[in-house]
Amino acid sequence: MRLYLSEGSAQGLKVLAAAGASGARVRLERVPPDGRVVPFLTHPRVPALHLDSGTFLFSPNAICQYFFLLAGKEPNDLTNQWLEWEATELQPAVSTALYCHLVQGKKGGEVLRAIRKTLTYIDQSLTSKATPYLAGEAESVADVVLWATLFPVLRDESCLPDELQALRSWFQTMNLSEPCRSAAVSVLTPEGAQAFKVYLQKQPGPSLHWEKPAANEPEEEELAERSLSEEEIAAAAEAWARGPAALPERWQPSSPVLPVEGRRNVLITSALPYVNNVPHLGNIIGCVLSADVFARYCRLRNWNTLYVCGTDEYGTATETKALEEGLTPQQICDKYNAIHAQIYRWFDISFDYFGRTTTAHQTTIAQDIFQRLLERDMLLTDTVDQLRCERCQRFLADRFVEGTCPFCNYEEARGDQCDKCGKLINAVELKKPQCKVCKDSPVVKSSQHLFLDLPKLEGRLEKWLEQSWATGDWTANSRFITRSWIRDGLKPRCITRDLKWGTPVPLDGFRDKVFYVWFDAPIGYLSITANYTDQWERWWKNPQQVQLYNFMAKDNVPFHSVVFPCSLLGAEDNYTLVNHLIATEYLNYEDGKFSKSRGVGVFGDMAQDTGIPAAIWRFYLLFLRPEGQDSAFSWTDLMLKNNSELLNNLGNFVNRAGMFVCKFFGGRVPPMELGADDKWLLAHVTLELRQYNQLLEKVRIRDALRCILSISRYGNQYIQVNEPWKRIKGHDADRTRAGTVTGVAVNIAALISVMLQPYMPSIGAAIQRQLCVPQGCNVLTDTFLCLLPPGHQIGTVNPLFQKLETEQIEDLRKRFGGGQAQAACMASADVMPPGPGGGAVLAGDPQKVKELAEVVAKQADHVRQLKASKAEKGQIDGEVAKLLELKKQLVLAEGKTPEPPAPKGKKRK
Repeated sequence: MRLYLSEGSAQGLKVLAAAGASGARVRLERVPPDGRVVPFLTHPRVPALHLDSGTFLFSPNAICQYFFLLAGKEPNDLTNQWLEWEATELQPAVSTALYCHLVQGKKGGEVLRAIRKTLTYIDQSLTSKATPYLAGEAESVADVVLWATLFPVLRDESCLPDELQALRSWFQTMNLSEPCRSAAVSVLTPEGAQAFKVYLQKQPGPSLHWEKPAANEPEEEELAERSLSEEEIAAAAEAWARGPAALPERWQPSSPVLPVEGRRNVLITSALPYVNNVPHLGNIIGCVLSADVFARYCRLRNWNTLYVCGTDEYGTATETKALEEGLTPQQICDKYNAIHAQIYRWFDISFDYFGRTTTAHQTTIAQDIFQRLLERDMLLTDTVDQLRCERCQRFLADRFVEGTCPFCNYEEARGDQCDKCGKLINAVELKKPQCKVCKDSPVVKSSQHLFLDLPKLEGRLEKWLEQSWATGDWTANSRFITRSWIRDGLKPRCITRDLKWGTPVPLDGFRDKVFYVWFDAPIGYLSITANYTDQWERWWKNPQQVQLYNFMAKDNVPFHSVVFPCSLLGAEDNYTLVNHLIATEYLNYEDGKFSKSRGVGVFGDMAQDTGIPAAIWRFYLLFLRPEGQDSAFSWTDLMLKNNSELLNNLGNFVNRAGMFVCKFFGGRVPPMELGADDKWLLAHVTLELRQYNQLLEKVRIRDALRCILSISRYGNQYIQVNEPWKRIKGHDADRTRAGTVTGVAVNIAALISVMLQPYMPSIGAAIQRQLCVPQGCNVLTDTFLCLLPPGHQIGTVNPLFQKLETEQIEDLRKRFGGGQAQAACMASADVMPPGPGGGAVLAGDPQKVKELAEVVAKQADHVRQLKASKAEKGQIDGEVAKLLELKKQLVLAEGKTPEPPAPKGKKRK
């Protein structure tokens, strides 16, 4: 084998290190950077590996993988994920950092800022897995590839932030390995570094608009980072002058919403939530909230949009929940469907229709697709070994079996998939399986079942995927997960289950069975639409006119990208298939996972009891939406984002702009005489607006939100620099300038009110009420127009946000750190809450009653002392809450029923 390298090639570092680490024997030949060594390529590609068979490999990561395969080191799924992440996330960030350093001469923190996010991700991954290497206990090709990408930037380890200890330790380990040291010496010679600099100078400069930490007022150079041409500034000023008359008329869709020929018709679905539980914040951001933002955005763009969702109600999960609560499956579905609907109403989710899967339309459509598959010989019959719990007297659905993964030995693998290694599992393959309901060990029983012949459909699937990926916006994780499913060839997939609660199978010999939930549930999108309109086929059998967007968390991807499309392709009925599959990573809670049973984390029915408005929850969840990697909810960060980004930045700007109109100009927008600085600002706001549109068209929801915050920062700085509150007291020119600044600022606030609607609809509406923004302005284009002309009368301006206090947040942190589960258990048990000694308080226990009475008296004295000393209200309220809880425990200990709390503002009679 011949390995071709050039001087100064950062990519060459990884292949040389991989060759050394794997023990591959190669003949090294150095060529110029523009050397053509791969004969069939029109552009030079170095490094390149020429195999003895005559084949060329010219992808650096593929070369590295080949070396490790030769050494018998097969990559696992985690290794492949790291390699894809390195290619899509790390390489662009490092290229930006190197350009800043070598070409622009920047140093230290300025360079590190470009890769800070990626470094933190690696550190968090190493910390959470507690392994010395990226993919486990042994070095893999992923370690070599990531080390080589980072090494040119981090040659001096001292530049690594102190808090990234896991990353530092891993990087030092790799630096000390002989293959990596030798590769670094060979490739990054002084001449090589200079050659690399020359190479970078010939390339177009990378985008330097990396994500910045939240700040109330950015430094001047940060806002001035983008240069604008005179043409762009002039065009922005000209567009501004056209005013709201330049806006297209708002599109009013029909009722029900149906596709319209010649318009952009957008069909949006969010993954159907299981009906047997209450959604937590991670569930909400993963599907319904993300889809809602996009649906609202589509409507602002005048696209003909239908957004449907509903509860997934069939399957073992529902039967089991019904047993737990002593209800029928239908009663459970009715109860939790109402709970879900109420939660989504509170979160301001704008479904066009929220339905359910336990309907006659579901049965009709699912059985029709099944019959079409059967007629086209797309189904197989086979005997299946299943796990049956003898204590529960039922076959166990995959998700109601847990055990040890047969591949990676993860001890909490589900019966269908391992969350750690990502591999699919047959439940009978689990080691030490347990029934999740009763914890008994299930036994293996045989049963006849029907299978979807995925191998027969694989060719059609791959052809469709190739076209959908080329024309649609699929997130990187959805593409990767789909590839991992089809990489080794598809296998027949069982579509029936031995249950009673589900869509019945209309075939002799199988009439005692129902469809497996993952064959049946996605069909719910169609049946829910059919319950919305009898013309549902105009949406679902119309791929020529309809663009379909699916929103979900990453664990649902294979069923939407492989199983469901194969069902529809095999049915051969011109079904609309997904064009854009949008999958999030996972949202964690503080340092762990959400758990209803342990009372850890905020669930949908609890958020409204925190006193924090739904708009703030929406903003924070979208601000940390897990788009490229897992993210974590943090109470402290919620407080910081509310107080800095919303209160001090966005809210402060909108309030100041409106107040200046009211205070200085009688509530009417003043005349504006635009100067050079004003036109420069209009052009920058226009750039942010266009970036916002480009990002949301690609469904990059989190990044687009930052454009709104950037605009309000521009506005704050504009007001601060021009000081209209001072100029209004000066001579005529100063007063004119104050009017111009105020008029421009209040128009920026009006634009923000429109851009904010997908994210915080109630806040957008509040701004529009205060500024009296005409409804016709609720259309988004790529131009910033003067929406509020001189003379426009605005209304009363009020603050939009309230400060979150540390005491309030700490109370909530404690409350949702496990306490609510304990409280729920106490409420349903005969045992009272723990008394002051820590033991259980039994009703009628004289000793406990006496102890509690003493504690209540002591706490009451403490509260009186605090009030007498005029302590802070927050401290007094906290101690009063403790006193009330102690009094409640005392009443319970005495065997009495506590009185309900008195309504606020009224005294008891």
